[in-house]
Amino acid sequence: MSTIRSVWWAATIPGAKAPFDTAHLRVYYPAAPDGSDRERLSGVMAADAEGAPFPVALIISGVNVGQEGYRWLATELAAKGFVAVTFDWVGTLFGGMHGITPGVDLDAARPDGYGKRPTCPSLRPVLDALRDMTGPLDGLLDLDRVALIGHSAGGTVALQSARFVPEVKAVVTYGAHTMVATMLGWPAGTVLPAQVDCPVLLLAGENDGVINGSADRYGEDPATRKDPITRTFTEALPPGPHQMVTLPGANHFAIVHPVDHTAARAFLDREASTDPAVSRETLSGLIGDFLHHHVRNEPC
Repeated sequence: MSTIRSVWWAATIPGAKAPFDTAHLRVYYPAAPDGSDRERLSGVMAADAEGAPFPVALIISGVNVGQEGYRWLATELAAKGFVAVTFDWVGTLFGGMHGITPGVDLDAARPDGYGKRPTCPSLRPVLDALRDMTGPLDGLLDLDRVALIGHSAGGTVALQSARFVPEVKAVVTYGAHTMVATMLGWPAGTVLPAQVDCPVLLLAGENDGVINGSADRYGEDPATRKDPITRTFTEALPPGPHQMVTLPGANHFAIVHPVDHTAARAFLDREASTDPAVSRETLSGLIGDFLHHHVRNEPC
């Protein structure tokens, strides 16, 4: 069993107004404890450089879902030979509210702006900050091999932004799609083409209540509307070795542990009919295999 440790870093988001212009990163890595005084006094362990340089898996949260909810996945991915990164950016949400956000450039999501630039303004600053990071991972990151793993809104902006970040070699999403709100000026039922030029793994939960609770944004007739994740898989992705997997009995927050019921929209979710621990084990295996194959170029 690998020893997994983490360190913190920060990134400034250009164009955001202080104090809402800083993302706080947590970076998980395989460690090599050495029992030294330096380790004992600082609490920082050296990286296990045997697997270096490490590809990076950047986990992009859903709205108002704190990065601690993805710690379980970050540690699993670090144990599989990746450096996993989570981040909290408290920024501006819809309607002038503030909260944890992956960042959404609304103008880039409108008809006259879509496809011209990323809808997610945090991706480039976070990856650039990792290039400047000092500490136990200095010189050990392979930032030319990056995977984006997005949950909910974080998955949507990953699908809308990946091709503008050429380091990205794979995209994984859970509970995310590219159907777009009519309030942004799109016709009802529009599924936007994903801005990706790499393999995509779309993951969904059979008991997702949050996507269903948001369906009125898209202007469709409730009697005839179709699952937006399936539509994204069949209509939005360019040709490629993409995969879609629906987890039996899993809900929208199956990828989050523990679920914080004081924030976000877990109150809209349906009850899971599969043990969440089983769903997390399935997710870890699926994501790990996909990234090993498409990011590390290893057989599944």
